[in-house]
Amino acid sequence: MKTFKALSALLTYPGCDLQEAVPAIRVVLTEGVLPPDGIAALEPLLASLETGDLYDLQERYVLLFDRSRTLSLNLFEHIHGESRDRGGAMVDLLETYRAGGFDLTGTELPDHLPVLLEFLSTRPLAEAREILADAGHILVALAERLARRESVYAAVLEALVTLSAADATTEEAQALLSQQDDNPEDLAALDAVWEEAQVTFGPDPNAGCPVSRDILTRMDPASVPALR
Repeated sequence: MKTFKALSALLTYPGCDLQEAVPAIRVVLTEGVLPPDGIAALEPLLASLETGDLYDLQERYVLLFDRSRTLSLNLFEHIHGESRDRGGAMVDLLETYRAGGFDLTGTELPDHLPVLLEFLSTRPLAEAREILADAGHILVALAERLARRESVYAAVLEALVTLSAADATTEEAQALLSQQDDNPEDLAALDAVWEEAQVTFGPDPNAGCPVSRDILTRMDPASVPALR
């Protein structure tokens, strides 16, 4: 079940801790539930995170996930936008976390994909796959959009599509795929898209760096068993 934790880590904002954890993440993936081709597809991302310049890695991440709404890792963004329905869905997800004994400790919203994957790593595999399948159409869209950009991150979403057994031909998936991708270089358009403030469900989002991620603080890169 630590496969979900490893994939969660790979989708977090790159830092020195993530770079140091790559060898342990690679071991976890090798011993996990992904098929061999899925593991091999992740190697370019792992290699780039392990040896790349940290500032370049961070710039790549921000350009993809923080400056492109169609690649947002906040799942409800893709189906609810800023509507009131998103708030209700967020509350329901929080209750699911709490019922499973999982409490948010960082500043991310409950629907942030790395947070969801962190929760799934605590659940039985069948249950985790069932929950992930509920977001299957979003995962399909994200995987396809990243593949179009020839991003090494596409392999992570493709792995999640495999784990969730998501169907790319469903009406929901096709509706998302029909949407035009954001251009992260068009700052004026991005400002207009992101002008509405997001509802906060976790601790104070202004505390610390707004793109900081807390998942890796609970991972000991020197201790592979802690990731299994």
